[in-house]
Amino acid sequence: MSLDTVVADIREEAHARAEELREEAETRADEIVADAEDDAAEIRDQAEREADREIEQLREQRLSSAQLEAKQERLEARRDVLGDVREAVEEELTSLDGDTREELTRTLLSAASDEFEAGDDVRVYGRAGDQELLASIVDDYDGYEVAGEYDCLGGVVVESEGSRVRVNNTFDSVLADVWEDNLREISEQLFEQ
Repeated sequence: MSLDTVVADIREEAHARAEELREEAETRADEIVADAEDDAAEIRDQAEREADREIEQLREQRLSSAQLEAKQERLEARRDVLGDVREAVEEELTSLDGDTREELTRTLLSAASDEFEAGDDVRVYGRAGDQELLASIVDDYDGYEVAGEYDCLGGVVVESEGSRVRVNNTFDSVLADVWEDNLREISEQLFEQ
């Protein structure tokens, strides 16, 4: 065996070993690329699922927020309408005149007088525009006198120092009681669905 043959055998063996290593490296590289592609696909799928979940969550939040805002606007509109209705009722009460105003004022004074003892000095207050009406009504009661004005829509405020009683029978107080007691029915009639 000559030296050339030995060198050729070593070279051939080295080329074979190099080819074998190259093939193993290519196989390993293919495996790494395949694993990386699988990992990338899994990451992409997970990112898509997460993005879909976040989109759905954001959509739900916006929908919920929009529904709440719409509900608040409806409630505010209803409050405005109820306020307008109450103002209209107050205007009607203020504009009552003649026999209707006198009848209501007499009824309210009569109801208030039940709270006082005979012989009490009773002072009656009422709306500025009703002073003349009040003067004619209290003439029917012993010990009663018109004592001044009270800022109200009508009716009377009656008090006596002797019995330390004060009765507020104004249109305002009656309206407030009726309004509170019947607000649900008023609202249902105005906003039937």
